[in-house]
Formats: sequence, structure tokens, C-alpha cells
Amino acid sequence: MRKSVVLLTAAVIVLGLGLVGSATAQEDEGPMSDLRFVVVKDYNGKPVRNAAVVLHPVSRKGKQARGGLELKTDNDGRTNIDGIPYGPLRVQVLAPGFQTFGADYEINKPELEITVQLKRPGAQYSAYGNAGDAKKADEKPAEQKPQP
Repeated sequence: MRKSVVLLTAAVIVLGLGLVGSATAQEDEGPMSDLRFVVVKDYNGKPVRNAAVVLHPVSRKGKQARGGLELKTDNDGRTNIDGIPYGPLRVQVLAPGFQTFGADYEINKPELEITVQLKRPGAQYSAYGNAGDAKKADEKPAEQKPQP
């Protein structure tokens, strides 16, 4: 009987310390922010659906941490996430048919809405001159007939 009372008391103490430890850990995380994203086309302001909004934590020195989180926009070009800790955050937005967007933000408010305007892809240039005039590597040169 005495042994079970001692075990029960020890279990209560361990459980109590665990609850205090978890409450302290939650307080150490610091303030959190609720983020809202709106992704639109820059040329007409219409929403971009199914765009990937990728969030990467960034160290105070500006170095991107490993890992990240990907969100997808809805039909209205919107997505959100709650509980992002204050501090620097790198945001990348990717959508087929648009240039990739990337910027760093300082998260320092309880609620923050970020609007991203995606641009159409720009013209592509070649370091090899006019690519339209160059022959493909796998094309054979035209046969020349001997002149009489």
C-alpha cells in the first residue's frame, strides 16, 4: 500500500512538472502572427488560383533555414496561415505562366496581409546571339551537289 502511494505521488509530481515545462515552452516562443496572402496578376488584378506560396524561416543574418511550408491559393487567389512567429520570413510565390516572386518580410504584427502581383515571363535572351539563325546541333548540313 505504501509503495503505491509513493508511486502515485511521484507520478503526480512528474506530471505537474511536465505541465509547467510545456507552459513555459509556449511562453518562450514569443508573439505569433496570422498571415494572409493575396496573389493577383499584375496586368489586370485578377486572382491567381492554385499558386504555391512557400514560406522559409530566415536567420537574423539573412540565411535561409532548412525546411519550409507550402500553401496553395484558392479560386480568389487567397491563402492564410496562423501562428507564424515574429521575425524575418522569406516568401516565394510560384505559378505556371508567371515569373517566380520572392521577397523577405519582417513579421512584426499580430495580423499581416501580403499582396503579391505576379508578372508574365519576360523575353528570353541567349548569350550565343540570335538563336533563331543558329542550326541545331543534331541537324546535318545540307548536301551540296558537285558543280560540273
